[in-house]
Amino acid sequence: MKVMIIGATGLLGKGLMRQWTGAELIGTGSRDLDIRDGARVREFIGKNNPEWIVLAAAYTDVDGCEKNPDLAFAVNRDGAVNVADAAKSVHAKLLFLSSDYVFDGTNTTPYEINDVRNPQSVYGHSKAEAELRLLEILPDACIVRTSWLFGVGGKCFPDTILKLAATRPELDVVNDQRGCPTYTVDLAAALIALCAKNARGLVHACNAGECTWFGFANEIVRSAGMNTEVRPVSSAQMARPAPRPAYSVLSATSLHSYGIEMPDWKDALRRYLDERQRVSGN
Repeated sequence: MKVMIIGATGLLGKGLMRQWTGAELIGTGSRDLDIRDGARVREFIGKNNPEWIVLAAAYTDVDGCEKNPDLAFAVNRDGAVNVADAAKSVHAKLLFLSSDYVFDGTNTTPYEINDVRNPQSVYGHSKAEAELRLLEILPDACIVRTSWLFGVGGKCFPDTILKLAATRPELDVVNDQRGCPTYTVDLAAALIALCAKNARGLVHACNAGECTWFGFANEIVRSAGMNTEVRPVSSAQMARPAPRPAYSVLSATSLHSYGIEMPDWKDALRRYLDERQRVSGN
């Protein structure tokens, strides 16, 4: 099987490139392929003629999207449309990475795949519109929503917390946003399995369990054996340009329907910390 990973230089893309065995992989980053350039996308995909395309490239700076909405929609929606059009032209299957931000965060129980989209941020809107457009172009596309992604090799929440905790005796972290931390290693394994099963439609894929950002930070500091005090604060006290969903826990029912399960986020965090230590050599 020939697989093209668009966004191969990102946190998730690196995991996919490392873990995908038994397939011919074509990895491309933004320097090689700007998905906003429709003609270039069509030429590149046409030349390589993959069986599967995993679109992991996106403008994921949520606050940056709020300040630069044109760029957000150009990359996250229009770029995805360019890839879908090109995939259709070569009869390739498409797996697109989407986000918990397509929901408004007012639920009190985990979001199912068919719950109503109601994004509250520019980033969420760009992803929600991409989902709708892709399903028009490729009704059999697989759209995987995930959340709170972390992994070795780039900026992520645990890495930020660990760096701050190394220099500060106290950290303030919001305690009124709840979601599912997701380790790139585990998500990559789930995506590879979904492609092997020719998955289609909407799927939610996150590590099992849920927590607040405060709970996540507390577990990071505790698991790393650090003495920094983590203090709970409200979102209002830590105002950001883009609104965040207060509750964005994603139900695993759709993933389980394919016979795929992901480990608990606390187990994933321990493995992340081990990997981070191995990579840094400390």
